Amino acid sequence: MQRNLRPRQYSAPPSNQIPLSKQKYVPRTGTYPQGFRASGTHVGVKPGNKSTPDLALIISDVPCSAAAVFTKNKFQAAPVTVSREVLRRRGGSGIKGVVINSGCANAVTGRGGLEDAENMAAEVDRCTRLHESDAVRSRPDDDSTGSSTLVMSTGVIGQRLPISKILTSIPSAYSSLSPTHDSWLSAARAICTTDTFPKLLSRSFTLPSSPSTEYRLCGMTKGAGMIHPNMATLLGVLCTDAPVVPAALAPLLTHAVSRSFNSISVDGDTSTNDTVALLANGAAISKSTPIDISTDAGSDYVALQQTLTDFAVDLAKLVVRDGEGATKFVTVRVTAAPSYAVAHAVAASVARSPLVKTALYGRDANWGRVLCAVGYTAGLPSDAIVPEQTSVSFVPADGTPPLKLLVRGEPEAVDEDRAREILEHEDLEIVVKLRDLDLDPGPDTNGDGEEAVYWTCDFSHEYVTINGDYRT
Repeated sequence: MQRNLRPRQYSAPPSNQIPLSKQKYVPRTGTYPQGFRASGTHVGVKPGNKSTPDLALIISDVPCSAAAVFTKNKFQAAPVTVSREVLRRRGGSGIKGVVINSGCANAVTGRGGLEDAENMAAEVDRCTRLHESDAVRSRPDDDSTGSSTLVMSTGVIGQRLPISKILTSIPSAYSSLSPTHDSWLSAARAICTTDTFPKLLSRSFTLPSSPSTEYRLCGMTKGAGMIHPNMATLLGVLCTDAPVVPAALAPLLTHAVSRSFNSISVDGDTSTNDTVALLANGAAISKSTPIDISTDAGSDYVALQQTLTDFAVDLAKLVVRDGEGATKFVTVRVTAAPSYAVAHAVAASVARSPLVKTALYGRDANWGRVLCAVGYTAGLPSDAIVPEQTSVSFVPADGTPPLKLLVRGEPEAVDEDRAREILEHEDLEIVVKLRDLDLDPGPDTNGDGEEAVYWTCDFSHEYVTINGDYRT
């Protein structure tokens, strides 16, 4: 039988051109934080890569506060171990840059892999010292606290980096640093693996204590497969020129990640390399009138927490939209739950269900699979789910009324033609209401209850093809 050689519809074409359907997600301009520069450089980490950037470098002109969240996979990649130690030694301060390679994960590579990650950081440190002014180089604290560079890697697990090629390319990457949009976009491209488009966002914001000061925030992320949260869920770097002390940065990032990168799933796999880092250099403010975002009780902290969370959500959604082989972007919203933890767990269970995801790919309104995933959610209190109070609906992307599938435990007569019409759209929302009471909420129902949102995609034939070919 002749093999079907039709081109893949949802993966990146061999020329690395961005598919037409994904081009709308790539920004043409940006507003980037002061004092940060970026570059993307071709190394050829994978021998078959002859021209695409695969080494990203981000540097701050002044030392930053920094925080990161890391994978909870037991097999943690060398760059995860090295970056965590850099942050520990420095107490989250004095960080000057991030270096990232794609094409090789440097995971499960033993002591040699750790040395490779350390050498990447050391080479960036060396370049930083060469380019710093005499006054900055004379500061006594840098060498005593070790490296000031975070390291990330992504790609195939179990293979050593071509470390000589990377180390000899870092000076060129440093010389190419620039604050321009094109440089940031090149860096975002350099961290891609099976991604079909670079994921880069930027925006400006203000804070209550200084409404006339414009702060800026940018971020890049990568991920299309091996995406399921248990910390972060991929690689990501966020940079801001707002002044944030290290003690405040970690809880800000943790809150943002829990509602964004920890609320997406493509395939249920948690990577060995997952890292999301946040750097703040304070370059937007005058040294004569500094402010410190340092307490969760302050209005600046609350405002920045919301800004970071909204921004991280938008970045995380791009990962789902680029899910390997995905044809649908699905929002799973669980409402009227007894707690946020219950709502989040139920939403995650639905979002990672292969049967739900394959039904969505087939445009089959098989709500029984949704209900099944709700029912087997692990770790819930015995009374968290009451079948007679549970309702399920599909919410169309075109603004038309929801399609009710289950109402308080009773199945609805589903219009299959309308269901298929709804599922033809790229975007879909599944709403699961856990306490759908046909009466006014009483004191024991927690008002309208708690809500959590998860974002996922469907499973297609293309997902299997991409991952069957991954190492070739």
